[in-house]
Amino acid sequence: MRKLPLAKVYQLLEPGPVVLLATARQGRANLMTMSWHMMVEFEPPLVACVVSGNNYSFAALKATGECVIAIPARKLATKVVKIGNSSGRDIDKFAAFGLTKAPPARVAPPLVAECFANLECRVADRRLVNAYNLFILEVVEAWIDSAQKHPKTIHHQGYGRFAVDGATITLKSKMR
Repeated sequence: MRKLPLAKVYQLLEPGPVVLLATARQGRANLMTMSWHMMVEFEPPLVACVVSGNNYSFAALKATGECVIAIPARKLATKVVKIGNSSGRDIDKFAAFGLTKAPPARVAPPLVAECFANLECRVADRRLVNAYNLFILEVVEAWIDSAQKHPKTIHHQGYGRFAVDGATITLKSKMR
């Protein structure tokens, strides 16, 4: 064993697939790339996510309390990284990266049609926003594109490196 710099610990604990967070404020939709999220409850489904206060999306999410978590497959990886490397202050990311806004059912931000899943969310708890930029979101509507068979997700490992979902195994479980 050798020591690992503490600044690299996040590379070991990456919580889940890279997603797109869609927000809308004053009629303007935006996207950001996000890796820092996790499930915290199953029913109702609650998701914790960290959005940097420096991100253009932070102000929209804080003000409106609504967003969409769009889950892209591997085929969108290049666009997902470009979205993460640009700011909605400067460009319309949907137009710039050729993504389609699809109508949501219960929130203002649009779904991302090219993603295999979209989760419409409302902020359920803001108690950790000021201290840690951590929002607790309740998923109020969920969508899946059944035409995208067995999509592979991407997982950020830091410094431009990503893992892609691999083989799956099935083991005995008490979960349904």
